[in-house]
Amino acid sequence: MPGGGTPGFVEDYLAYLLARASHRISAEFHAEVAACGLSVLEWRVLASLAGGNSLGVGELSDTVLAQQPTLTKLLGRMERQGLVHRRTGARDRRRTTVTLTEEGLRVVTPLLERARAHEARVLSEIGAGQGQQLKWLLRRLVDAEGSGPAP
Repeated sequence: MPGGGTPGFVEDYLAYLLARASHRISAEFHAEVAACGLSVLEWRVLASLAGGNSLGVGELSDTVLAQQPTLTKLLGRMERQGLVHRRTGARDRRRTTVTLTEEGLRVVTPLLERARAHEARVLSEIGAGQGQQLKWLLRRLVDAEGSGPAP
């Protein structure tokens, strides 16, 4: 807080605090992503698929925080680069699933390790127990998002 006084509205507003923390933490790691030649969105796609998941484009769009048309263009580029594979559904041709290729896994694996180390450094600022509690609380907020009224 500037001047060390009582926090004003913004400094005490949850949405601001979440955005500010996300910006600080993300900026640090996004520099590492860029150094590997990836965009943040490419990183999010690769990381989301890294567990062997096969996700529909709509679900992946939600997970990586991108509009579906933007993601579809990106997936085309990533497929041409050999990082992901798209498969159209046999029953429903409108449903496309995306999986990580071996090349995609090779590219993302070192970044996953760096991301884990970065997270550990960030959470060490508040302690392991509080870090796990913070992640649990944030997951609850994210999960509650789908149960509330539409924006």
